[in-house]
Amino acid sequence: MKGNAIIGQSGGPTAVINASLAGVIEKARKSKKIGNIFGMKFGIEGFMQEKIIDLGNQTDKIISGLRTTPSSALGSSRHKLQQQDFPKIMEVLKKYNIRYFFMIGGNDTMDTINRIESYCNSNGYEIIGTGIPKTVDNDLYGTDHTPGYSSAARTNILNVLQAGILARDMQKVDKFVIYQTIGRDSGWLAAATALAKRKEDDAPHLIYTPEFDFNKDEFLKDAGSCIDKYGWVSVICGEGLKFKDGTPVSASETKDKFSNVEFGAMGGSSVGINLHKMLVDKFGYRGEFQITESLIMSAADRTVNLDRREAFICGIEAVKLAEKNQSGYMIALERKSNNPYRIKYSKVLLSDVAVKAKPMPLKYFNKNGNFVNEKFIEYIKPLIGKLPEFVELENKIVKRD
Repeated sequence: MKGNAIIGQSGGPTAVINASLAGVIEKARKSKKIGNIFGMKFGIEGFMQEKIIDLGNQTDKIISGLRTTPSSALGSSRHKLQQQDFPKIMEVLKKYNIRYFFMIGGNDTMDTINRIESYCNSNGYEIIGTGIPKTVDNDLYGTDHTPGYSSAARTNILNVLQAGILARDMQKVDKFVIYQTIGRDSGWLAAATALAKRKEDDAPHLIYTPEFDFNKDEFLKDAGSCIDKYGWVSVICGEGLKFKDGTPVSASETKDKFSNVEFGAMGGSSVGINLHKMLVDKFGYRGEFQITESLIMSAADRTVNLDRREAFICGIEAVKLAEKNQSGYMIALERKSNNPYRIKYSKVLLSDVAVKAKPMPLKYFNKNGNFVNEKFIEYIKPLIGKLPEFVELENKIVKRD
């Protein structure tokens, strides 16, 4: 089947999502089946408005530069498809003779591709729909990890590592520091910060993720124990923490178009602020809270080279798959070994990925659910790259008789 190709980016961006875009463009340019290569400006929303740009005629310098450019070069969208959208989408696909449909995104994006491909093929217009994985949350089913996760995790690790040194040295002023990271349904990003820890009293001391019900009393007990032992405490929390009854710790009641709770965006506070308040109310100490939100999605200066390379190859593999007329799949990464680190590029059905979130396996946590164990360290370490090493003054107290 010959025809033109369209590429879209959707959902929250990453530091390497444009590397996947570059991979698709570079491979598609060489394809004998693909003619023109188009891009959706602002995702499926822009596509329905025919905001389509020519990607095939971009300069080599621009395409090459995409590999190191953060955020979504095409612009993004979080539009949830409605039934009335499908006829319009198929109309535009026909108008531009698009037969190859690529989107780079997370589980909601995979749902979008899956539904569009199914609708078009059921209504007599054949397209090849292929998904390229992307999410800093690392919560996609069917893949060992997602392009974008490693770089976002490294950014969090460096933040916690350096903020931890600051908090340790300022413990006579601030007894605690709360660091909140994104992760609506899973704790992959929060857990990654464990790599900042070199010795027992280093940050972080406690890590709380959505995989476990949040218990206020246990949290205050754990935090108090750390303050007694180390003189201060570093707490990491995922934005999606919930109490046992399902109430968000952030107290948010606002939901997005996909019925996902908007933690801290509107209609509530945030997890970090609320944990801060709990500690102040209980102990009366002064402390800090640090909330990075989307900053970790665009930290090009902290991008992991491995992450960038894997994102680029995922784009290439997506075109290879489409050229074989294999539709309805997302490119996936299979871990073959940790040391040496080896992966294999494979595929997974879009229907198995769509609108689902992959939590962290419980085997990666300690028995209390407030920190990770060595199994997780073995998993994440190959993805992060070399971290900086800082020194600490020896506590050589001067005494005079």
